[in-house]
Amino acid sequence: MRRASSVLAALALTLSLLSCSSKPDPNTLVMLIESSPTNLDPRVGVDAQSERIDNLIFDDLLSRGDNLDVAPGLAERWEIPDPLTYIFHLHHGVKFHDGRPLTSRDVKWTFDSLLQGKVRSTKAAVYRFVDRIDAPDDFTVIFHMKEPSATLLWNLSDGAVGVVPYGSGNELTGRPIGSGPFRFVSAETDKEVVIERNDDYWGEKAKLTRVRFAVVPDATTRALELRKGSADATINAITPDTVTALQRDPSLTVERAPGTVLAYLGFNLRDPILKDVRVRQAVAYALDRRPMIEYLWHGEAQAARSVLPPQSWAYNGDVPPYGHDPDKARELLDAAGYPAVNGVRFHLAMKTSTDENTRLMVAVMQQQLREVGIVLDIRSFEFATFFADVTHGAFQLYGLRWIGGNEDPDIFEYAFHSAKFPPNGANRGYYSNPRVDALIDRARRDIDPAVRKPIYAELQRILAEELPYIDLWYLDNVLVHNKRVVNLKLNPAGNYDFLRTAELAKP
Repeated sequence: MRRASSVLAALALTLSLLSCSSKPDPNTLVMLIESSPTNLDPRVGVDAQSERIDNLIFDDLLSRGDNLDVAPGLAERWEIPDPLTYIFHLHHGVKFHDGRPLTSRDVKWTFDSLLQGKVRSTKAAVYRFVDRIDAPDDFTVIFHMKEPSATLLWNLSDGAVGVVPYGSGNELTGRPIGSGPFRFVSAETDKEVVIERNDDYWGEKAKLTRVRFAVVPDATTRALELRKGSADATINAITPDTVTALQRDPSLTVERAPGTVLAYLGFNLRDPILKDVRVRQAVAYALDRRPMIEYLWHGEAQAARSVLPPQSWAYNGDVPPYGHDPDKARELLDAAGYPAVNGVRFHLAMKTSTDENTRLMVAVMQQQLREVGIVLDIRSFEFATFFADVTHGAFQLYGLRWIGGNEDPDIFEYAFHSAKFPPNGANRGYYSNPRVDALIDRARRDIDPAVRKPIYAELQRILAEELPYIDLWYLDNVLVHNKRVVNLKLNPAGNYDFLRTAELAKP
């Protein structure tokens, strides 16, 4: 904690010495991002920057509401006459940025290019239950399914796959052409991406003339650029300590709203110690999230009880809780056959990235677990090495975040179904429960949310009892921006949709 305070004091001093004389472009909003998008073809890019920028350039067939349900997008309405047939009716008068009309032929091509391997992408896997797509007229698209899949609508909505022009191949990577509220201007790797308003947009037109996404990997440099006035905004890219310093600046505003990003601990259930549910429950009781949320995140997080966020229509918070209870943890460890010998029951190795906040978090966890006799050995690696170990099962315990992937109940299949061990999915801890598998399969085949919701509620109760994960907290969305930027609205996903309504106030 003393180290964090020293960083905060040094940053505050640096900020106070900076000149505020930079004169911003009155027609361009400068948005700071941590890294370049890897691929602006919406059928291919899966990293956060690609998907969030793509969502401004391209339109999806459907959109997402504030409670993470699906809503109209390019399709103004749809029907599901039977579980194997989805009929979408497109808006009339939609045009791509090059002037071509957007029709059902473009929608069919977008998904056929994935399903038929014309474009190689990991996104094709989520459409594995689609048998074929028909376009009987210019404004009707019909998806025929091999078997029922209630997640199809979600996988056609915001950030999934934007519709591209008929015939588009790999050239779209360098020159993306969509139908969204902004059109692509230019991109330079590790430097910037520039987009401008689409004045012919079919929906509500953007107010901003131009947006420049400036790539600034270093968090302190991002803060300094905001303070100087050479940048206008950044979201979820400033440490809590730095936000505390920046909110004292009269030229800046900090917006906060509940988010959906989940921080969690994952267990390797093939490990001889951690395969015992009592040990996993003991770890949960030994951890005290309150000081970590209060001091490390400055209150910018909410304690979690599920992998789903509370905004989800399928969320169930009525599950077994794990409040801070060291005595209960010791009781469970004794019952599991791990008595304390000279104060130590066993060692656990936890793998993490080298992220500063993550390292501070696991240092606190190390101390809390030591109080119940568990010695936590921390192993920090650069992210690529760390993530490779996690995906290959080379860990006992690890800490990661779900960013976007946990916003739909489809996460239960991807992360907890026994058919989704890597490389087939993200069940990295090798959790297996036939009852859970059956519930997941049943919920996927029923398209009625009223039927699916109690199934997901039961799933969340089982997962809370068996703890393949410890769900720690949902991180708030924190947007820091210059006061010349107005009319901002944060959404739960923490993407860049606020740029659709944002304006630059006249000087």
